[in-house]
Amino acid sequence: MTPEQRPALTVLTGKDQIDPALDRAASQARTEVLTIQPGGARKPKTLADALVRSASAIEHNVRIRTLYQHSIRFSYGVYAYAERLPPHCEIRTVEQRVDRLMIFDDTSAFVPASPGPEVALHIHHPDLIRYFTDVFEHHWRYAVPLTDPLPHHTTTIRRTIARLLIEGNTDEAIAHRLGLNIRTCRAHIAKLATSLGGTTNRAQLGYLIATSGILDA
Repeated sequence: MTPEQRPALTVLTGKDQIDPALDRAASQARTEVLTIQPGGARKPKTLADALVRSASAIEHNVRIRTLYQHSIRFSYGVYAYAERLPPHCEIRTVEQRVDRLMIFDDTSAFVPASPGPEVALHIHHPDLIRYFTDVFEHHWRYAVPLTDPLPHHTTTIRRTIARLLIEGNTDEAIAHRLGLNIRTCRAHIAKLATSLGGTTNRAQLGYLIATSGILDA
């Protein structure tokens, strides 16, 4: 099938369709691979699989840029993974969740088509790929290199949690947005509440946040 005959996008269902398509796109990449991987700590096997999938691109000196969330920094495995990457492979992190995205050269992109990993869209249309590339570049511009420390991360993350609480988000939704497990998220909320007087009432906590000036800092 020629590029002109190819549909704008293809729906892929299940790992049996998604994984081979990703492997094929990765092996054919010759310029640049861009990925956004939301969530927290990665299992060693997940990182090992990422290295295998990237092997051909790395061998051909394809530039690889990956965005994780700040929460990945609490995982020793990601640092060990990063040390095995050559200089033309870069990792940066952002605070809040950004939807999963993978772009290979300017020829194909993959985005989720459902909340879970079961359905993906394989995008071929150049204008759509250009749009998703712009989305990636926007987040990359404000992201922090993995090798750089996060300035006042604890303060920043609690300020973000405070804002999300004010917006009415549940603990589960906040944890999801920030790539934290629910226990860590609730620990941050508890410490935030303690710093504002120790209230356990959610409505009162919202009022204290709104009047404390924490969101103006």
